[in-house]
Amino acid sequence: MIRIVPPLPDRPQLSMRLINYAAERPDSWDRLTDLARLLDLGGVDRLVVSDHVVFGEDLEAYARPETGGSAGIKQPTGPDGYWMEPLTVLAAVTSVTDRIRLGTYVILAALRRPMVLAKVSATLDALSKGRFELGAGIGWQREEYETAGLEFERRGKLLDQTLAVCQTLWTEERASFDDGDLRFENIHNMPKPVHPGGVPVWLGGSASPRVADRIARFGCGWIPWGRDARDLASGITRMGELLEQRDGPSLGEIGIVGTVKLVTSDAGSLDVPATMASTGRLLEMGVTDVRCNALLPDDLSEAEDQIGEIVAAFRRETGTPG
Repeated sequence: MIRIVPPLPDRPQLSMRLINYAAERPDSWDRLTDLARLLDLGGVDRLVVSDHVVFGEDLEAYARPETGGSAGIKQPTGPDGYWMEPLTVLAAVTSVTDRIRLGTYVILAALRRPMVLAKVSATLDALSKGRFELGAGIGWQREEYETAGLEFERRGKLLDQTLAVCQTLWTEERASFDDGDLRFENIHNMPKPVHPGGVPVWLGGSASPRVADRIARFGCGWIPWGRDARDLASGITRMGELLEQRDGPSLGEIGIVGTVKLVTSDAGSLDVPATMASTGRLLEMGVTDVRCNALLPDDLSEAEDQIGEIVAAFRRETGTPG
């Protein structure tokens, strides 16, 4: 299997979420493509969408670190929230955008059959002319795995197998694979992704040996989670030490996500300069992808203005041209 890590961009990147879920059924989903168009035209470097396939009713598990959650956070909808499938959403987004990169933050890759995920990802990559990035993680919700007929306790191994199959099908013209549980040979799967090493893969998780192993094998970037997202400097140090012990990219050769803390004014609106003021500190830590998870105004004209303010503030803080 050929594995080529794409080179890092020559300047810091700004990412924003495209909210592909709603607590209640909206009148229309047109806002998804409307906002994607504005993010693209406004100069944001990357948009990312979230993933849940089904829900059980124990949503408090989202805040349990011992099973993959993160302390102190809350699921943004109830079990009957409307969650649009992320790869389908991004397929729609390709038709209204030209330059912005399109990613998942993060997809529960092991819930998809590996050969199907490889095909869908390569198709998205082709439709977007090489702009798709697969952000993957193991998730926190037992019910999603059980509904798919998969063992929750094996979700890490299942993710590794899924990514290994994807990389094999993305990079080998006549693909063969055997990990003891799954075997195939002389398989042809087209189209191939635009990049010769396959679709760029970002791995979500803590700075742990398992996640470092995954990055060394498959990843071009790391999405810190849990305590490492909260104490990013310490998390990046730990991940750097773990990667040094492995045969793969070093910390300086992968992308790293860091999220700005949202600051609001006395009136409750987003204080853009104060929010983006932490960008410099994130870059000093080694962050390459600065995420701003601001909820954009309902009015599209106001949303466009806020996107412009966020991008302009980011460019000022990083000293990069628009």
